[in-house]
Amino acid sequence: MKYARQDIAEIADEYVLGLLEPGEQAEMEAEMESDPDLRAAVAMSRERFLPLDVGAEPAGIDKALWERIEAALPVLGGSVDEKSARGRPSNDNRQTAWRHAALSAIAASLLLAVGLGVSLTRSVEPLVIAVLLNDRGEVQAVVEDFGNENASVRLLTDYQVPSDKTIQVWTLPSRDMGPMSLGLLEGARSASLKAPELPQPKDAQLYELTLEQAGGSPTGRPTGPILAKGFAKLTR
Repeated sequence: MKYARQDIAEIADEYVLGLLEPGEQAEMEAEMESDPDLRAAVAMSRERFLPLDVGAEPAGIDKALWERIEAALPVLGGSVDEKSARGRPSNDNRQTAWRHAALSAIAASLLLAVGLGVSLTRSVEPLVIAVLLNDRGEVQAVVEDFGNENASVRLLTDYQVPSDKTIQVWTLPSRDMGPMSLGLLEGARSASLKAPELPQPKDAQLYELTLEQAGGSPTGRPTGPILAKGFAKLTR
């Protein structure tokens, strides 16, 4: 996938928001394997758009919607010579300035709407926050435990989950109780979880993600490989 270095942030935003074509998305994921700057830009984009990932259900973007947006936008960038205009497809979104303007406006509007909804409905702050790392020390996820049978998990990496597997979230309230499940993640998406009634979370409490059979661990205890784990810190 060819891109200018100065365009990495915009491309990362489009990837995180799901605006790339399937072929472009596959090329993007291949490029991230060898381009640390691109991986970092995608990680930053995910962090900015986390409220959308947690609070919104996935939905496709209707082609008619893009056409209405395009029709409503003013012509940007002045005139172009006729030869280049004839050689450029009318639906070439990547090479026109309007798409970036539309992307920024849509993202800002959605984030504002989600932010307002969260500020109006969220009555409590998390009691503890745990940053989960893999065995290489790389940040994989953040868990917020509200201590009222509710927790949220924000994934900060792409997990390829087989169709017969699922990611399960665990915590260790005490050695006597043993590990307790907080719930399952649908696919590999951030989520809010309705956890069982557990003791109030405390400082240095362990949280982890494991890869389990579809439907969750059959034993009620972690059985699959650990994807990430970390210890909670009390919020101040």
